Amino acid sequence: MNWTLEVVVVPVADIDRAKEFYAGKLGFHVDHDTAFGDDVRIVQLTPPGSGCSVVIGKGAVPAMPPGSIKGLQLVVPDITKAHAELVERGVEVSDVQVLGENPKPMPHPLDNVGFVFFDDPDGNSWAVQQISARA
Repeated sequence: MNWTLEVVVVPVADIDRAKEFYAGKLGFHVDHDTAFGDDVRIVQLTPPGSGCSVVIGKGAVPAMPPGSIKGLQLVVPDITKAHAELVERGVEVSDVQVLGENPKPMPHPLDNVGFVFFDDPDGNSWAVQQISARA
C-alpha cells in the first residue's frame, strides 16, 4: 500500500497576503480558493511539480499560531537557478549554503548539500534543497 503525503496546513494571519506570496512570489498553483460563508475559507496551493499541496485558511483548518511551522522543505534539481528565481520574484532568501559533506558529489557537487532558506510573511520557515537525481 502506498502512503502519500498530500497536504500540509500552513498557519497564516492574512489569507490574501499569504495567497499572494505563495502564488505570486513562489509560483505555486492555486488549486482552489473556496469560501463557505464568512467563517470558513480554504485555499489550496501546489508547488510546480509537487504531489503535495499546502492549505491556508480559516474555519476548517487546525488552529495553529501563524508562523509556527518551521522546516518545510522543497526539493529542486538546481539550487542556483532556484535561488535566482526566488530573488527575481522578490523573495527574501538566503545565499546558497552548503550543509555538510556531500555523500555523492556526482552528478553535481551541490546535490544533497546545497540549500537556501526563506520565510513566508508570517514567519513559517522553508528550506530548498538541491537533489538533481534520485537513486
